[in-house]
Amino acid sequence: MPSMAIAIVRWLEKVADSDPKLANRILAGLLFGVLAGVVTLLIGSEVPEVLDFARVLSVQIFDPLGQVFLRLLFFVVMPLVFASLAAGVAQLGELSKLGPLAARTFSLFFCNMGIAVLLGLVMMNILQPGNTIDSATKVQLVQEYGGASAKHIERQSLQPEMSVQSMVDMFMPRNLLGAIAGNDRASLGEVLPLILFSILVGAAAIRLVGARRAQLQVGLELITELMTGIVHFALRLAPYAVPAMIYSVVVKIGFDILLALGLFVIGCLAVMIFHLFGTMSLWLKLFSKHKPLAFWASIRSVLVTAFSTSSSSATLPAALAAATNDLKLRPSTAGFVLPLGTTMNMAGTALYEGCVVLFVAQVFGIPLDFAQQVTLLFLAVLGAVAVAGVPGGSLPIIAGLLITFGIPPEGLGIILGADRLLDMSRTVVNVGADLVTATVVDALDITPREI
Repeated sequence: MPSMAIAIVRWLEKVADSDPKLANRILAGLLFGVLAGVVTLLIGSEVPEVLDFARVLSVQIFDPLGQVFLRLLFFVVMPLVFASLAAGVAQLGELSKLGPLAARTFSLFFCNMGIAVLLGLVMMNILQPGNTIDSATKVQLVQEYGGASAKHIERQSLQPEMSVQSMVDMFMPRNLLGAIAGNDRASLGEVLPLILFSILVGAAAIRLVGARRAQLQVGLELITELMTGIVHFALRLAPYAVPAMIYSVVVKIGFDILLALGLFVIGCLAVMIFHLFGTMSLWLKLFSKHKPLAFWASIRSVLVTAFSTSSSSATLPAALAAATNDLKLRPSTAGFVLPLGTTMNMAGTALYEGCVVLFVAQVFGIPLDFAQQVTLLFLAVLGAVAVAGVPGGSLPIIAGLLITFGIPPEGLGIILGADRLLDMSRTVVNVGADLVTATVVDALDITPREI
């Protein structure tokens, strides 16, 4: 039995590194699932028995396959959030001596992400793609994806108004482990208390002596790597799970969900382009001597790399080379800002997280008021910091955010088909914003010549 387990692990490791065109396969699967669903609907309009059979097949075969993929992602939500955030805060102890450099860099990071999420939420409130679905379809989606979604909606309607006490209860339950573990094996626990606990652990780690702090950071980073590895395993199922889930949604719900999803994708792409080439160009014009058009032309190869790999981490070597060779930034600035930005300056990811949560909430008919959307903005920024800079790294965090706002996390399956294209696009925003931030930091001359 142990030898079989070892063989399975080795096979998974081999598979995880054997498909450099995974994004293309998932996109192809998406198109195939949509096309097959549309053909089934057209045939089913003339031969209802075909549509009935397709729906039974979806329930018995395709939905379980999709659930395997989703639950692999749900497995890593809690440990990934804890390890990533705690390690990130613990690292600040090593940066405390840099003073103005650290303060300006982190301020720009969070300002960048906050603006991105704000733009995304404004777009979602104006466009409201989830509300293009009629009420009957929303009810069907709740029944299909939520399982216990009626309870989620009821809990949402019974939530107390936002107050100081409700905020304390939200972030600091009396039973931390109970809140994180959840009430039963069919539900995920609360993420907000875990986020606060992770920050406290990281802050306490800063006070440890150097060797012990380094030892803790190594352990936390190892957990993050392990959880990221599980995400990679899950993504190997994506070329099969995505078309299965999309086909299931189409044949059960009809054309409405396709129109809503298409509107969602167009809106996300538009606001990502606006933030990268609008907001970031404005930063360049106001805070540096670089001309925006020349800047974007000089880093176009880096942006192409980011789009093709869907990974901020994989793009880091190219970004460092472009920063020092093409943008002529000081190596000390590039070496400090860009590696941190790979894990912390996730503007595209934060924007996407906010949009997905609001979209799925609209689809399920769960309204989020102004106070909740402000909280979402804050949590999307904080959650983006905890995202691994690899393809699909934001999916577990999004699942946690859905849980936080009482939205069935299975609703994540609605957008998974389009996630690959948007993952590639938001990686371009992440990497482009990293290079803009490094350029602004260098132009403000806050980096010491020797660190």
